Amino acid sequence: MKIVIIGAGEVGFHIAKKLSEEKHEVVIIDKDPRKIRRINENLDVQSILGSGTSPKILRELRLEEADMLVAATDSDEVNLISCLLARNLNRYMIKVARVKNQEYLKEKELFKKELLGVDMIINTRSMMVETVLNLMNVPGASEVIEFAGGQVKLIGFSITGGSPLAGRQLISMKAIEGDFLIAAILRGHRIIIPRGRDIIQANDLVYIVARSSDLERVLEQFHINTKETKNILIVGGGEMGAAIASTLDGRKLNVKIMDMDGERCKELAVMLKKVVVIRGDGTDRDLLREERAEDADMMIAVTGDEESNVLISLLAKDLGTKRTITRVSKLSYMPVVCSIGLDTVINPRMFAVRAILQYIRRGKIISVVPLREEHAEAIEAEALETSDIVNVPLSQVKFPEGAIVGAVIRGEEIIIPKGETIIKANDRLIIFAMQQVVPQLEDLLTVKLEYFA
Repeated sequence: MKIVIIGAGEVGFHIAKKLSEEKHEVVIIDKDPRKIRRINENLDVQSILGSGTSPKILRELRLEEADMLVAATDSDEVNLISCLLARNLNRYMIKVARVKNQEYLKEKELFKKELLGVDMIINTRSMMVETVLNLMNVPGASEVIEFAGGQVKLIGFSITGGSPLAGRQLISMKAIEGDFLIAAILRGHRIIIPRGRDIIQANDLVYIVARSSDLERVLEQFHINTKETKNILIVGGGEMGAAIASTLDGRKLNVKIMDMDGERCKELAVMLKKVVVIRGDGTDRDLLREERAEDADMMIAVTGDEESNVLISLLAKDLGTKRTITRVSKLSYMPVVCSIGLDTVINPRMFAVRAILQYIRRGKIISVVPLREEHAEAIEAEALETSDIVNVPLSQVKFPEGAIVGAVIRGEEIIIPKGETIIKANDRLIIFAMQQVVPQLEDLLTVKLEYFA
């Protein structure tokens, strides 16, 4: 595919990196010479110094031949104008726009085909709020991802030395009651798509897939905390913190939000009804102790400074906070931050990458979620009647080493598959795969050539 990216910031850079690694033809445009220099020094893509709102530049790069345009600058207006120009130059290309302004997002007509024709809107704020709510619903998890409209959940959690899973061979899990599948294991910086003889070790991060209706029972058997989240401390009253607080406001929860800016605290106090607003520095250990951080079921660090967020979360963990969520914006920090003992690290820019991947995968892809450090993916796809995956037992399907089917959704039925399970046409599949075997997996999911004979 030929993909044009407007904006070479953190989001644009990382999308370009991901797509170029997968051998797509990538063109990235930015008017900042420093960002273009960074692209040239680090990525094997075509870069253009200029504005994504320039009709001349868009014509020169032959936008009519492109398959997708991703408008990912920090300016909503630039992103929307780029999509408008793209619509006139190439009506058939996929258009993805990053939009932050809630006023624009409320104007649904703006994005329809008659005007901008945007295929997908990326709003990291709403994605962040949804992620926090999912984590609140599964308190013992470090990652919660929903599929099939919430009917199936992928849960990531750490294995302690005292866990009943530690030292267990996967084949022995059949004795544990409840339908689930261990879909992936993160061990250090290595992701494993497991087989029956693999052994779970202490300090592994394990991903399980289960029906939402079975989840509580499964988690209890693994000794994972299912106690309801009640006491929440949010540090950072900016756009993200305020959005989370507003969503939780009015619920039967004890929520506090802390910010250093006195004027911002006044604004938050007017905006929020039941959330307690505190003026103060979240990196102040004495203040955290005074606000009883040790009693918090969840502490969410979302200030504009990622180093402060990491420090706040470490202080909270040391004081006894049960779970921490830490916002880190620089993707290069993720491997280091994830390895120092924080429960959940969220990168808003990764949400943008997740949203775009579904459009570049071959086959009828519904959603794609990169797992930790992006070495593996969870893919939600529809089984096509003419693909090699249907009408044969899973044990006979030539899956590449490093891929596994975690769930099959057939109408209202959710199947946690076994070797004898037969996939039927139009089933929705949740598949977990190492990044390097995704092209082989795509071949299984696409139409066979003899279909056209």
